[in-house]
Parts: sequence; C-alpha cells; structure tokens
Amino acid sequence: MRGLYTIFRKELSDHLISWRGIILFAVALLVTIIAIYGPSGALVNIRAELAEPTQYGATEFVFLKLFTTSGEGYYPFIWFISMILVPIIGVTLGFDAINGERSNGTLSRLMAQPVYRDTIFNAKFLAGIVTMVVMLATIILLVAGLGMRVIGVPPSSEEVVRLFLFLVLTTLYGAFWLGLSMLFSVFFRRVATSAMAGIAIWVFFFLYTFTSFIPYAIGNAVAPVGESATTEELLRNASVQVTAARVSPLQLYRESMYVLLAPGQRTATEYLQIYASGAEWMPGALPLDQTLVTIWPNLVAFVALAAVCFGVSYYRFTREEIRAT
Repeated sequence: MRGLYTIFRKELSDHLISWRGIILFAVALLVTIIAIYGPSGALVNIRAELAEPTQYGATEFVFLKLFTTSGEGYYPFIWFISMILVPIIGVTLGFDAINGERSNGTLSRLMAQPVYRDTIFNAKFLAGIVTMVVMLATIILLVAGLGMRVIGVPPSSEEVVRLFLFLVLTTLYGAFWLGLSMLFSVFFRRVATSAMAGIAIWVFFFLYTFTSFIPYAIGNAVAPVGESATTEELLRNASVQVTAARVSPLQLYRESMYVLLAPGQRTATEYLQIYASGAEWMPGALPLDQTLVTIWPNLVAFVALAAVCFGVSYYRFTREEIRAT
C-alpha cells in the first residue's frame, strides 16, 4: 500500500529513538538484570534447584530454567514478563497512537497526503508490533547470553524451538495489549483518558489473576460446596474456578508459558481431567508436539483477542470524521 513503509519507518523510529522507547528499553533491561542477578534471580538459585531431585525434567531442560527459576518467596522471570512488562509495553506503545496525532494537529495534515486511512492505522500497529519484537528478542538473548556464560550449558535444539515459540506467543500476547490501547486511542479524544483506561484494564486483570478472589467467588456461587461435599461437587467447583480464571489474558499467558518453558508442568484443566477420570498421574516432561497441543487453544485465544481489538479500532478509525484543526 502506498505510504505504508514511509509511515511505518517514521513510527518505528519514534518508538525506538524517542525518550519513551529509551525508558521502555531501560525498564526491560533493568527487570532482566534483576531477574538474573538479583536476590531472586535465576543464576543465584538455579544450581541449588538443579542439585535437588525433581520429576519435571530438570536435567533435560537446564537452559530453560533460566526463565522459570526463582528464589524462595520470589517470582520467576516469566512472572514479571506476563504480569507487568508486556502489558506496560503494549499500553505505552499504543495509548496515543491516534488521539496523540489529533491533539497535536498532525492527523488532518497526514490525511491530506495521498495515503489511505487504513495505511496509517496499519503502519502504526505494525510499528508497535516490530518494536515489541525487538524488545522481547533483546530480553531473551540477554537472558540466554548471561545464563550461558555462567552455567556453561548451551541450549539444545528443542530448547531453541521452545524459546522461539515463547517469543511468538509473547508477541501475540503483547499484540492484544497494543490493540486494546489503540482501541482506547481511537475511542477517546484525550490522551490521558486512553492511557488511564489501558492502565485500569491491566490493573483489573492483574488483581483478578493475582488474588484469585473473583474466580473463587464465582466458583462458590455457581457450584457451592459444603463440609460434606462429594468428589464430583469439588471437581465441578474447581472446574468453574479454572474457567473463570481464564477470563483473564494474564492467566491464559501464564498457563501457556509454564507449559512451554517448564515441560513437566501441566495445566489446571489437565489436573482436573486426571483426577476426574481416576487415571494414574504420570510425571515427566511433555514432548514438544504435546506441548503445542496443550497451548494451542490459548494461542488461538490471543489471536482472536488481538484481532477483535484491532478490527473494532480499525473500523472506528476508518469511519470517523476527521476535521482540520
């Protein structure tokens, strides 16, 4: 499309060279360094964890433990990625994509050029996605490089594939937050309002996932259990809670990442299915193909969420009236 590359290059340079981009990169690198070298860092605790006997495939996937190991009472690196870093990056890159141009009076001038409206919107969204990929790839390579130097264990071919899938799924997860922030940027004329709306949604889902209070309340309301509850009633209550928890994209992402980067882990649904069927629990690492089957519904969900946010904001932007200011 005419002008797509020009607008994309301009937006990308704004994201990477502006103070906003520099601060985002600095925050991402700071979180990475703390997660690796801090008191809860992977390098501090990975040796002790590997020395203990485990049934989750630790010896086969030592390199991946750089992303999942944490100290006692702390959270692993992928927790910071899912709960804090990626949502903040997505919201920050898109909250003023459209209304910022309108507030500065440059949107009408841009529309006066021989470019289509969808070209402007597509270029802004694509620039945000590429910026996010650059940041995430930098973080992954930094963790991998520092970890490889300290533990002296190179990644296997399967671990490289899993890290690549981690990058793909995290990008889709970030695309949802970017699309959501651009949606608010289209619907709200004030930049501060769209920024606060994006932050409010993130805080809501953060508390929804972190506290688990709402899923617990929904489970007890839909499938109440008493002191003499049967096994079927307990399983139904747990199933409702798991389903309610998956309303949050943060929970969907966390499930996918733990299954992908900690191959011995299982989702809550798999645990419930095993207990409900009375089958014997078989510990061990999931093969890569079985891992893909497990996370496939979550991956599709992220594609759908990002597509809905992008589609609604795209339709609204291409239909709204833009006057010269």
